[in-house]
Amino acid sequence: MEKDLNQHIEAFKKNSVDCISLEELTQKLKDAFAVNKPLRLKIGLDPTARDIHLGHTVLLRKLRKLQDLGHEVHLIIGDFTAKIGDPSGKSALRPVLPDEQIQANAKTYTEQAFKILDQSKTKIVFNGSWFHGMPLAQFLGLLSHYTVARILERDDFSNRLKEGKPLSMLEVVYPLVQGYDSVKLEADVEFGGTDQKFNLLVGRALQEVFNQKPQCIITMPILVGLDGKDKMSKSLGNYIGVSEEPKDMFGKVMSVSDETMWEYYRLLTDCNIDEAKALHPKEAKLRLAAEIVRFYHGEAAAAHERAEFDRVFSQNQLPADMPVMNAAAGEVDLVEAITAMKLVPSKNEARRLFQQGAVSYAESGEAIKEFKIKVSGEIVLKIGKRKFLKIVSG
Repeated sequence: MEKDLNQHIEAFKKNSVDCISLEELTQKLKDAFAVNKPLRLKIGLDPTARDIHLGHTVLLRKLRKLQDLGHEVHLIIGDFTAKIGDPSGKSALRPVLPDEQIQANAKTYTEQAFKILDQSKTKIVFNGSWFHGMPLAQFLGLLSHYTVARILERDDFSNRLKEGKPLSMLEVVYPLVQGYDSVKLEADVEFGGTDQKFNLLVGRALQEVFNQKPQCIITMPILVGLDGKDKMSKSLGNYIGVSEEPKDMFGKVMSVSDETMWEYYRLLTDCNIDEAKALHPKEAKLRLAAEIVRFYHGEAAAAHERAEFDRVFSQNQLPADMPVMNAAAGEVDLVEAITAMKLVPSKNEARRLFQQGAVSYAESGEAIKEFKIKVSGEIVLKIGKRKFLKIVSG
């Protein structure tokens, strides 16, 4: 393990929002150096969805940097806490997921996390391993270590009560359940987004109750989604998944605003931002898109998608690898066609694009106003800004 104290401190602090506390972290590092033992870094993920998106990778990239310095990551898969649902930042009750879905999500979470984390320096732990067999008396004893008043200090909880919105007992105990993971793990440092700060502090407090040295806390910024407004989220549809195809990943990055682009540079890449800012904004965005595709899919894919994007959107040529749909000669229902080819999530979305004039003949740019048209031979449609479909008939 590298023993340059300043190097480790800077790695922990880079891009972080909170470091609680720097003095304790410094001492933990000194103690670790003295016995040549890595710090135990904790991150928890509740598998409430199947995919990891770039918002999750802000934390994972930070942890990979610390792994490279010799530290050990313990990835807590919350198969038990996923049954509760993390209430952080939520204004309404969350649905309870079935066990089968949680297990399927957990499998994809770990596979995708290893696109970033060093598997040899990562330990996967399921918190159900200690909660599922915990006697009721022990669980109730855990709840006795925190007061309702302290739990209700959370703004999202107090706001929901003021607004007359339901707040379940499951949600109230969630911070304690998550915090107990830190006790079982004897975590040295826990990482989370800024919306997780309260939960992380509860874990710190519980460790002291159980006569452990309290974990340090590092919080990282919440990555804004493609809309430039809300945090990146699958439920909001403003996300980029780490397993998305290179073409989709490249195109989505190119769709973000110039302001959002710089946050992506800072939190998702190791690129020199000053050098990027010296470029024309379009060139800077092309470099960002290529760098993100390169990280997840390799140099060849990044080079191909950049060249293809330039060919289609700068030189106004048709893409070389657009999807092709074969249709019977005669009338074709375009709403059915673009929905069946999964270019839009629903028929309603397809109709909305038609009404907005966002479906056109690719070569002429003429907007298509009718849902049903006659096709003889082949036509190429442009759907929205980045999607194309060739329909071959006859």
